[in-house]
Amino acid sequence: MKQVSKIGIRLFAVAVAATTIVAGCANVPLRTEASTSRISSAEEAGAANVPKASLHLQLAREELEIAKRLAARGEKEQADSMLLRAESDAELAIALSHEDAEKSEAMAAVARVSQLRKDNQ
Repeated sequence: MKQVSKIGIRLFAVAVAATTIVAGCANVPLRTEASTSRISSAEEAGAANVPKASLHLQLAREELEIAKRLAARGEKEQADSMLLRAESDAELAIALSHEDAEKSEAMAAVARVSQLRKDNQ
């Protein structure tokens, strides 16, 4: 009887330890701050108004949502990978927005120079 109870106690202790480890790993919160911040920056940069940037902004939003679903299912590694993709797409949206703004400014400067030349003739 003593032998059975010792085995039972050991088995119970192992089960509790395993459950604690698994629960601890599963409860690590998904770190979405960087992705969310980059998506917000892309929105502020006007990515929604630039066709190519808008596409990448939408991809970043979708990837963030997929990452959240993956994390909820306990697929932390895949969720982290999807967060990196979301951050990358948001960064690309920012870069494309800045490129479009700079191109618009350059075109406006060329138009002003052309107008000044016409005025001086």
